[in-house]
Amino acid sequence: MSVLEAIVPKVLSVRRLPAASPALLAAYGADPARHTSLGLVTCDQDDPTYVALDEATKHAAVDVVFARSFYAGAAHASGRLSGEILGVLAGPDPDEVEHGLRAMLRCLEHDACFYTADDAGTVTVFPHVVASLGRYLSAQAGLAEGEAMAYLVAPPLEATMALDAALKAADVRPAKIFPPPTETNFAAAWLAGELDACQAAAEAYAEAVVRIAGEPVESRLRR
Repeated sequence: MSVLEAIVPKVLSVRRLPAASPALLAAYGADPARHTSLGLVTCDQDDPTYVALDEATKHAAVDVVFARSFYAGAAHASGRLSGEILGVLAGPDPDEVEHGLRAMLRCLEHDACFYTADDAGTVTVFPHVVASLGRYLSAQAGLAEGEAMAYLVAPPLEATMALDAALKAADVRPAKIFPPPTETNFAAAWLAGELDACQAAAEAYAEAVVRIAGEPVESRLRR
């Protein structure tokens, strides 16, 4: 394993409900007047799944009606298929839900993932850039559809130092900052700006996390 090696998310379960009951639709945030079908996904990485859910909204007439990380992360999941997150898409018919699920799976297989920040793989980082926001993440971030956004996640201390580096490295602005601990005991930030600025911010963020992983205590502070 090497620094900034991709950790491909493991999709643990994917199921469709072609004709979900109205009570279930309503309980999960869907609108029974507009939605008839659900698509459910669990995965061992939560933040890539949020990105993949957003990707689904760009390829199908679906809404993200439920997306929630599980406390303490995939290592403490409630079952073999629970992972770190449950994401639920709702659509007007099974075909749209299937298109959305396929877009999600492509994103998780080829695009959004955490990376190793040290040779042992004991520190991980998510320095992802969404080039064009879909309907889900744009609404969550308070940004316009089509805007670029740096989606940045790391463990608490690393994330704090890296966010400062990212904000100083590029002309970006905070859309949302998530101080630690998140449900999975990380910290995160969403930064908005032009695409090249978001990419520069993400690179600075990843570099900072790698530096800290390599030298957790500054040499001048050691006795």
